[in-house]
Amino acid sequence: MKSESLKIYSGFILICLLWGSTWLAIRIGLDAFPPMFAAGLRFSLASVFILIFMLLQGVSIQKDKLSVKLYLIMGFFSFVVPFGLVYWAEQYIPSGLASILFGSFPFFVIIYSKMALPHDSVDIFKIIGVTIGFLGIVIIFSDDFSLNFTLNLWGMLAVVLSAAMQGGIAVIIKKYGNHLNPLSMNLIPLLIGGIVLLFLGIMFEDTADIVYKTPAVLSVVYLAFFGTLMTFTIYYWLMKRMNVVILSLSAFITPIIAVLIGWLFAAEKLSERDIMGSSLVLIGILFANFKGLRSYFKKRSAG
Repeated sequence: MKSESLKIYSGFILICLLWGSTWLAIRIGLDAFPPMFAAGLRFSLASVFILIFMLLQGVSIQKDKLSVKLYLIMGFFSFVVPFGLVYWAEQYIPSGLASILFGSFPFFVIIYSKMALPHDSVDIFKIIGVTIGFLGIVIIFSDDFSLNFTLNLWGMLAVVLSAAMQGGIAVIIKKYGNHLNPLSMNLIPLLIGGIVLLFLGIMFEDTADIVYKTPAVLSVVYLAFFGTLMTFTIYYWLMKRMNVVILSLSAFITPIIAVLIGWLFAAEKLSERDIMGSSLVLIGILFANFKGLRSYFKKRSAG
C-alpha cells in the first residue's frame, strides 16, 4: 500500500515537472515552426514512440466498441480541437491571460464530476482549494495581460472552451476508461491529433520556408517523448487511482514550474508576485487535500 502511494505521489510530481517544462520547450520550437505544424509534429512523433513502447511491452490496441469511441472522442476533443483553440487564441491574447483562463479547468472538472461521478467526492475543501489555487494563478500572471474585451473576447472564449473540453474528457475517461491500458488509450488519439494538426498547419500556415534548426527539432523530440508520451501515460494511470479533482490541480502547478524554469534557464525575472501567487496555489492544494491529509495523520498517530 505504501509502495502504491509512493508511486502515485511520484507520478503526480513528475507530470507537474514535465508539463511545467513544456512551456519553454514550446517557445524554442516556435522559433522555427508555426504553431499548428509544431503541435502536429509533436503528437505524430509521440504516437510513434508510444507504438514502439507498446511493441516492446507486448501491449495490444484495445478494439472493443467503447474503446474505439473513447479513442475518437479523445482524439478530437482532447487534442485536435482544444490544442487548435489554444494555439489560435494565442494569436490574439497574451500567454499569461491564456494561462489564467485555462486555470478554469479544475472548476469544469468539479462541475462535471458532480454530474457524472457521484462516488468521486467533491467536498467544500476541494472547492475552496481550487478557488485559492486559481487566485494564485491570477496573481502570478497579473502583470502579463490586458482585458481589452473588444479585441480579445473570441480568443478568451476559445481558451475557456478548450478548458471545458479538457475537463469533460478527464471525467469521461475517469468514468468509462478504467479498462484501457495507459499506452493503448494514447496511441490512436495522439495519431489523430498529429495527422489533423499537421494537415491544418500545411493548409493554413506558412510552412514553405521552414528552417529545421537543431534546438527547435530537439524541442519537438523532447515534447513528444517527455511532454506527451510520459506525461499523458502517467496522467491516465493516475486517473484510475486519484480523485479527478485533485489530479486536475496539476493545471495550477505547471505554470509555477514554468516560471521557475524560466528564471533558472532563460534569465526571466522571479518577482514577489510570483512567490505570493505560488504560495497561494500550494495553500489551495493543501485545502483540496484536507480530508486525505487528516486521514493520513490520524492513521500515523494511531499507528
